[in-house]
Amino acid sequence: MQTLAQLKSGELTGAKRLALSENLTSFPLEILTLADSLEILDLSNNQLSSLPEELGQLKKLKIIFASNNNFETLPQVLGGCVSLEMVGFKSNQINVVPDNSLPIKLRWLILTDNRIEVLPDSLGKRPRLQKLALAGNRLTSLPQTLTQSTNLELVRISANQLKQCPTQLLNLPKLAWFAFAGNPFSQADINIQSVPEIASSSFTLENVLGQGASGVISKATWNNRQTTLPDDIAVKVFKGEVTSDGYPEDELQACLKVGNHKNLVQSLAQVNEQGYLALIMSLIPANYKNLGLPPCFNSCTRDTFPSGFTLSIEKIAKIIRQMEDVFSHLHENQVCHGDLYAHNTLFDQQANIIFGDFGAASMYHMLSEEHQQQIKQIERRALHHMIDDLLSICVEEDQCSDEYILFKQQICH
Repeated sequence: MQTLAQLKSGELTGAKRLALSENLTSFPLEILTLADSLEILDLSNNQLSSLPEELGQLKKLKIIFASNNNFETLPQVLGGCVSLEMVGFKSNQINVVPDNSLPIKLRWLILTDNRIEVLPDSLGKRPRLQKLALAGNRLTSLPQTLTQSTNLELVRISANQLKQCPTQLLNLPKLAWFAFAGNPFSQADINIQSVPEIASSSFTLENVLGQGASGVISKATWNNRQTTLPDDIAVKVFKGEVTSDGYPEDELQACLKVGNHKNLVQSLAQVNEQGYLALIMSLIPANYKNLGLPPCFNSCTRDTFPSGFTLSIEKIAKIIRQMEDVFSHLHENQVCHGDLYAHNTLFDQQANIIFGDFGAASMYHMLSEEHQQQIKQIERRALHHMIDDLLSICVEEDQCSDEYILFKQQICH
C-alpha cells in the first residue's frame, strides 16, 4: 500500500501499480502523473462515488479496483479506457450500469454485492469477456446478448432474484465454472439433515487453518468428548453474509446434499444457531498440501502452479481417476461444485486427494432434465481444464507416454 504523500512528492514516478486507501472522497488527480506507466490501480476501501473524465489519460491501465466505496453508478469513463481489461467494483451501492461504462477490451468484471437490477445489452458485446462475478445483487434477468459471449468461462450469479434459469448461458461453448444458487429459479425445496445439529458451545476454536470468501476454518477441540464423532476436527464458521460465490446457507446445504465420499472433506455435524452457522468436518492430516494455486490476472480462469513444480504421469493419472470419481459422485447427487480446480484440491506424497470448498456449489435437482444435463456438461469442461492443467506440469520424460497421450485425447473430444 502506497500513500498520497508519496505520490505527491514524486516518489512513485514510473510505478506500474498503485494502491491508495486513505478514506479518499475524491479522485487524486496526481494519479495522472503516472499516465505513462500505471497498469494496476487499486482505490478500494475509500469513500469515492465518482471518477473524473481524466481517467482516460491512463492509457496503459489494465486493472482497476474500487471495492468498498460509495459508487451508485458504474462510472461511464471506464468505457473509454482503451487498455482496461479488469474492472472490480465489489461492495458498493451500484444500481445503475450505463451501456457505455464497460470497456471494449473487458475480460473480467466484478460487481459482486451491489444493488443492480438490470444490466446493459453491451455486456454481451464484449467479445473478450471471460469472467463475470455478479453474486449478491437484485438481478431479475440477464441480457439476451450474453448468447454472444463465446469466450465466457466463469459466471457467478448466485444470490440474485432470477426467476427463470438463464438459458442464454447454458449453451455457451466455453462456460466451465458456474454458480447460481440462491435465486428463485434454483430455490431448494429441501432442508438436509444428513448430519446432527450440535451447539456451538460443544467445541473450542483453536488456530486458524485457512479462510475463503464464505468463512474461516479453524482447528477445534471438543469441550466434552464425543462418543460418535472423531476427536480431530476442523470447524468452518460462515461469515453470515453474501460472498463472491453466494449465500453461506446454500454452501452448507450443498455440502450436506453431496454426503460423504473418500476423496471429499467429510462433514460431521452442523451448527445452526441465530447468528452462528458452522460446519464441523474431519481434520485433514498435516501431510496434505495444495495441489495448485488460484488463477492470476494473465491466466484469468486457469489454475497456476509454483515455479518448477512437476508430477509424474503416474501420480497425475491417479489424481485424475480420483477427480473423475468425485465428479460422478457430485452429479449423481445433483450438485454442481462450480469451482472445480486444482487449488481446491489437497494431495499427499502418494497422490491421494481430498477435494473441498463448496462456496460456489449449486444444487440443481429442481431444474428440468435438459437443464440438468447442460449444467453437468458445463462442469465437465471444468474437469477437462483441470486435467489439462495437470498435464502441463507433467515431467518432460513422461510426456510421450501412452497415458499422457490418452488423457490429451480425452480432453480434446
